[in-house]
Amino acid sequence: MTGTIHARAARLDRRLGSIRATHSYWAVLGAIFVSFFFAALLPDAPWASSLVVLVLSATLLIAIWTAGWGMAQRTGASGAAFVGIAAAVVNIFWQGKALTAGLGIFAGILIVSIAVVVAAGALAQQEVNSRSVAGAICVYVLFGMLFMFLYSVLATLGTSPFFAQGTDGTRAIRLYFSFVTLATLGYGDYTPASNLGHALAVLEALLGQIYLVTVVAVVVTRLGLPSERALEREKESENDGPHT
Repeated sequence: MTGTIHARAARLDRRLGSIRATHSYWAVLGAIFVSFFFAALLPDAPWASSLVVLVLSATLLIAIWTAGWGMAQRTGASGAAFVGIAAAVVNIFWQGKALTAGLGIFAGILIVSIAVVVAAGALAQQEVNSRSVAGAICVYVLFGMLFMFLYSVLATLGTSPFFAQGTDGTRAIRLYFSFVTLATLGYGDYTPASNLGHALAVLEALLGQIYLVTVVAVVVTRLGLPSERALEREKESENDGPHT
């Protein structure tokens, strides 16, 4: 009887695992790159900023679906996505310094929400696979997007140019500066002017390097190794073998 129950549980676990496997974080990564290229290539106009936020809102919904969250889990994150959609629409018709800064802050909230959903979904698998790799890449790219919006908020609300070169830069330039900093390339063609800008740039560089040498390194080294869940199933099947 015990062996039958364990066998049914194992079959159910494999079936749920195959269903989750059809939900790929590569789709989330693709949506993130869409927002990346929109931010890099579209003109520095309010409608373009709204479009980027709309894509991020859709990306959050895709991440929730991919993670397989239940109704109780998805309520808050889904609410943030729909508020983002509403804020983006409002920004198309009404522009202003405060609204632009508010949209940038909310875009940061969306990015953090996406990262949390992706990380939680990857951890819930209790194993390292190609989906985990895609999730890790998603979070890394999201770091660069997050700081781009933080720099944009400082540029919008600041009384002096954000960059020491005497300009606030465009959204595309701030995106470029963010990823150059995240990757610690240090080109030096753009540098922040304020102490707060310096602090954020250093923080971004530290986070980027620490993330690569910890999270990404662990994911890559454990890729292909049997998970604890698989080892437990194998052990249970061995223990229940004589009873079946």
